[in-house]
Amino acid sequence: MTTSRRRRAAGPRVLTPYRLVRLLIVGAIALGAAWHALRSAEPRPPATPRAQTIAQPVDTAAPVVVKRVIDGDTIQLVDGRRVRYIGIDAPETRRRQGNAWVEDPEPYAKEATDANRRLVEGKAVTLEYDVQRQDRFGRDLAYVYVDGQMVNAVLAEEGYVQLLTVPPNVRREEQFRELIRQARQADRGLWGARDALRAKKLKPTTTGPE
Repeated sequence: MTTSRRRRAAGPRVLTPYRLVRLLIVGAIALGAAWHALRSAEPRPPATPRAQTIAQPVDTAAPVVVKRVIDGDTIQLVDGRRVRYIGIDAPETRRRQGNAWVEDPEPYAKEATDANRRLVEGKAVTLEYDVQRQDRFGRDLAYVYVDGQMVNAVLAEEGYVQLLTVPPNVRREEQFRELIRQARQADRGLWGARDALRAKKLKPTTTGPE
């Protein structure tokens, strides 16, 4: 009897541990491939843009003309709204005495008011809002744009204002902080005026209504 006949006569072949391990590995690979194919075929929801999870879109209002400039950081629009610039504070031109307002300009208040007037009076401006849109006096709180530039930033860069950060409106705090730092180092505006020592002691204020 030949060797091959003896093997057939011996009956079914017994799985050795080695062959059993190989079969288990092959089966696991095949099962994993099938699962991956099924998962790939399932519809997936569209990815959310990363920008939407970080910040909301900037909220802007339609352009409107400035009727008058109240001081270095506040204006009145032709529709009657008063707008207080976010993030900066100009020297005050008036102070409250009892129930009335009296003219009592702080150092460099006139210059800051004139600079604001030169930038915006009689021009169409666009308002960009932050988190809080109005203050307790009913004024709109905004970053104001005219002729492609932000008025808040121009006044800070030219040295007409101090930094005034009032949460939650802090979107551009670091930008204003850096511009004012540079203005002070260069002695621009109120930082280089003859009243500089007094100007540097000015305390930011949010008193209103104007």
